[in-house]
Amino acid sequence: MVSPAHVPNVLATRYASPEMAELWSARHKVILERRLWIAVLEAQRDAGVEVPDGALEAYREVLSVVDLDSITERERVTRHDVKARIEEFCALAGYEQIHRAMTSRDLTENVEQCQVRAALGLVSERMAALIVRIAALACAYRDLVMTARTHNVPAQATTLGKRWATLGTEALVSLERISQLIERYPLRGIRGPVGTQQDMLELLGGDRAAVDRLEHRIADELGFERVLGSAGQVYPRSLDLDVVAVLVGAAAPLGNLALSVRLGAGQELVSEGFAAGQVGSSAMPHKMNTRSCERINGLVTILRGHLTMASQLAGDQWDEGDVSCSVVRRVVLPDAFFALDGALETAFSVLDGFAVFAPRIEAELASYLPFLATTRLLAAAVAAGAGREQAHERIGAHATAAALALREGSLECNDLAERIAADPELRLSAADVAAALAKPASFSGRAAEQVDDFVAAAGKAAERYGSAVTYEPGEVL
Repeated sequence: MVSPAHVPNVLATRYASPEMAELWSARHKVILERRLWIAVLEAQRDAGVEVPDGALEAYREVLSVVDLDSITERERVTRHDVKARIEEFCALAGYEQIHRAMTSRDLTENVEQCQVRAALGLVSERMAALIVRIAALACAYRDLVMTARTHNVPAQATTLGKRWATLGTEALVSLERISQLIERYPLRGIRGPVGTQQDMLELLGGDRAAVDRLEHRIADELGFERVLGSAGQVYPRSLDLDVVAVLVGAAAPLGNLALSVRLGAGQELVSEGFAAGQVGSSAMPHKMNTRSCERINGLVTILRGHLTMASQLAGDQWDEGDVSCSVVRRVVLPDAFFALDGALETAFSVLDGFAVFAPRIEAELASYLPFLATTRLLAAAVAAGAGREQAHERIGAHATAAALALREGSLECNDLAERIAADPELRLSAADVAAALAKPASFSGRAAEQVDDFVAAAGKAAERYGSAVTYEPGEVL
């Protein structure tokens, strides 16, 4: 029988990047906790608390000596995870000086917030790199006119570059949300069992100014500009909801990207790529599924489930705090980041392997072009003297008849143009209709300009994130 301790977290081991997995690893968290203990102990010493000579140096020397099995054995006895980690660190250092005037939440809450901030920073870098890749595709296909769809049926013309620009613009908005959250995200601070700082105040001789200096020093060392003015044993779980919600928002453009590629691949217009030796189906040798895009959509679904869990914690805090949220947060915080990171890693592989079948796009456009031009033909008919509503009704009737004939197989090609030219009520000649259908690129409106605007905005984002935008993901299984 396999021990539960050896069952891997599939989000971390299969989908997330090594950097994200390491950030939330048990070993890394232990090291972060030890750094916080050392920072608090050093600040206490500088504030006048007696600390034996050599104690800080002894703790620093064993900072990275992490034996998770030994900590687990201690927890089996103490039935308290933080107490087990305190005992382990003190045994290694040979001193018992850390954790004075601190409660477990002083340790875990602040360290988890450090992990959240670091993970948000990593996500923002990945999003910037994603936007740069999308901008490259928007440039490459800036002028490739294609059939645009609403309700998944042909509507008007757009360009493939414009479609990428739309996805990229949503990603830019998501990146902005993440950046804003990082800027305003506050630290809980060293507050004690119920948030009054009573224990630290007594340790520092009742000096309130010294307590404030210690707290701000710790916040600076942890990289936080803001500290909550008042908190209980735990920080408000609405902050966790903020974090998971912004991750779901960041996943939205990834989900839309994946759906767009899946739909296009189903119409044989584009492909996410199909590597040599890849198998699409164990039963059907011809299949070339959009498996990576499907994975992205699946990971987005997982994220939405985590949002539900996070929302259940917000507004469910008992007085100064309890531990009913602990088991949920142990899952929600790391796994939400793993799911988004996995979706990003997979999206990179889709963008890098993206292929376009231009002849298919052009053939589809030619087939649908008379339908896509109905708004222009309507305007031309009105300009020629037809009534607007009458012309709308006549063109609609002709379009329906032409579409039905195509679907039933009684026509080989779209004859809507001929039907409109033959209708005297519309007052358009064959030459008028032909002129209206000329130059398919003219049907895409300001698509090219919008691509250029997006690419410029993506360039500014790239400048802010520097070399991070050249990120190359590892192998995606």
